[in-house]
Amino acid sequence: MKTLEKIKLINDPVYGFISIPSQLISQLIEHRYFQRLRRIVQMGMTNLVFPGAVHTRFHHALGALFLMQRAVQVLRNKNIEISPQEEEALYIAILLHDIGHGPYSHAMEYSLVKGISHEEISLKFMNVLNREFDGKLTLGIQIFKNEYGRHFFHQLVAGQLDVDRLDYLKRDSFYTGVSEGAINSQRLIAMLNVKDDQLVVEEKGVYSVENFLIARRLMYWQVYLHKTGVVAEQMLVRVLKRARELVQNGHEIYGSNCLLYFLKNEITIESFSDKTLDVFSRLDDSDILCALKEWTTHEDYVLKTLSEMLLYRNLLKIKIRNEPFFEEKVVSEKSKLCSSLSLSEHEASYFIFSGKLENQTYNKIEDPIRLLKKDGSVVDVTQVSDQLNLTTLATSEIKYYMCFPKNRG
Repeated sequence: MKTLEKIKLINDPVYGFISIPSQLISQLIEHRYFQRLRRIVQMGMTNLVFPGAVHTRFHHALGALFLMQRAVQVLRNKNIEISPQEEEALYIAILLHDIGHGPYSHAMEYSLVKGISHEEISLKFMNVLNREFDGKLTLGIQIFKNEYGRHFFHQLVAGQLDVDRLDYLKRDSFYTGVSEGAINSQRLIAMLNVKDDQLVVEEKGVYSVENFLIARRLMYWQVYLHKTGVVAEQMLVRVLKRARELVQNGHEIYGSNCLLYFLKNEITIESFSDKTLDVFSRLDDSDILCALKEWTTHEDYVLKTLSEMLLYRNLLKIKIRNEPFFEEKVVSEKSKLCSSLSLSEHEASYFIFSGKLENQTYNKIEDPIRLLKKDGSVVDVTQVSDQLNLTTLATSEIKYYMCFPKNRG
């Protein structure tokens, strides 16, 4: 791989110094598309629960790059052949894997554009960058799309035990202060190997895998699906929905040009053009925050109230339980709110609503975590673990929530 004349180092609070491995990687980091990630928080509205969780997608992408460098080094030391071109392609794929995230990360996925995931938008960014860099990203894109002949490369980028998850669990644990997520990511990477073109973990790493899976489960229920974070994200989704509704009905509302573009237009996968991508590349958290501040003075009660509640953390109340809420209960509460505040049923639905939360820690059907035993055989991790019943983690856990104003319920 072509190296930089002067090695560039970035000081990361989680791993220490991260080296930038090539000129191309450095140019991608310096590109305005990637620099946008500095202005997109990693954990959406979670900082309303854990004030330290203000780290960004930029931090995460660099951390994943660092772990991918360690993974390449480990596999080469175990006589897995990885060419310089493949190495750089791995770095490109992991560096850009989240470049398609919109404002507040997952909180607003599918809110500004319909039916388009951040992975699909990431791929659109990669294709534009590939043209700009004269095809130098082609191999990285093939790995990202799982179209390259060596499947374990894709597993390192997007699998049950990929470096993406290894970074965000450790990083999110660090910034939230939730110690249950503090996995030993570099220990797990040290246990990686390849067998029959599949990424495997050496048998002696089974306890590290157990710790990883348990940490992931705990982080989801304690952090990612924390009830306050859930209600804040649902309110953010609804305030954008209300803003779009008002704009499309001819009302004037404040917004940056790029935000208004997505509020005025119904963007789908079919209509997501290069122009749309360019507008999207200028959209970040600041557009949403500035809009919320302005919307607190808007004449529309729903937009004004939801914006105030989010800005000043006066959130809706949320109840979570194992059984669904009866629709009659939701309808009844909406009716009471309509009467007390003179709202229409449609307007009341912005303040009273229900939904479900789902968490599947381990998907052993689509992409199992394979352990390489000393005799050379490969088995699913659930067949070797003797300390914990990991099979239960492969079951989808579902909980149900209902949100409503604090003076009700």
